[in-house]
Amino acid sequence: MNWTEQMVLLLVSLVANVFSAFAGGGAGLLQFPALIFLGLPFGVALATHKVASVALGVGATLRHLREKSLEWEFSLFILAAGLPGVVLGAAYILDIPDAIARVALGILTVGIGVYSFLHKQLGLEYVPVHRTRRGFVLGGAGLFVVGVLNGSLTSGTGLFCTLWLVRWFGLDYRRAVAYTLVLVGLFWNGAGAITLGLLGEIRWSWLPALLLGSLAGGYLGAHWSIVKGNLWIKRAFEIVTVLVGLKLVV
Repeated sequence: MNWTEQMVLLLVSLVANVFSAFAGGGAGLLQFPALIFLGLPFGVALATHKVASVALGVGATLRHLREKSLEWEFSLFILAAGLPGVVLGAAYILDIPDAIARVALGILTVGIGVYSFLHKQLGLEYVPVHRTRRGFVLGGAGLFVVGVLNGSLTSGTGLFCTLWLVRWFGLDYRRAVAYTLVLVGLFWNGAGAITLGLLGEIRWSWLPALLLGSLAGGYLGAHWSIVKGNLWIKRAFEIVTVLVGLKLVV
């Protein structure tokens, strides 16, 4: 890549990851199509995007750890439930045509944005629920499914994790976004990147700009989500989910 293309990639990555870190997902809305537009095949673009998205988790982690808003036992539960799904999804996506899956995921993504908008108080207060054995089993099953989507598809799957944590476990949006960015961004995406890297190809020469944009964007977006609070995050979440869903369909 020449310097102009590197700067375009850096700018796209920065903007995409700021919005992703603020809303709780959706970096692939801009970053992944940009990689394809600049010439990478789908499989290579997917693997490269996954590696870069780990830097989003690093940047967000650096900011959220200062707030001490994560419960470590609950964090380990999210990892244990989701990581097997991530590896499973990443292992099979390179062999599966994705057009139908993308349209279905796009419609579902728009639906969760509309759902959040129609439920005015959803995610505005922290009211823990379903912390029983049955609640954790069903909640873990939901996280496993989200993990499969995260490993196999590129756009918006972090948004599913955010909404699931809000809807099933009663988290507010600020806490749910923190879990999504740290655990999904850092660990789930890391597992997906390793799996895709072993099975496919990563374009390493494109990563410096992507990593810098993701790291800076993750930190800035996480900072703004902490400063602005739940109502701002809820509105950003709803806007990003609709945009991601429409992008996947169109």
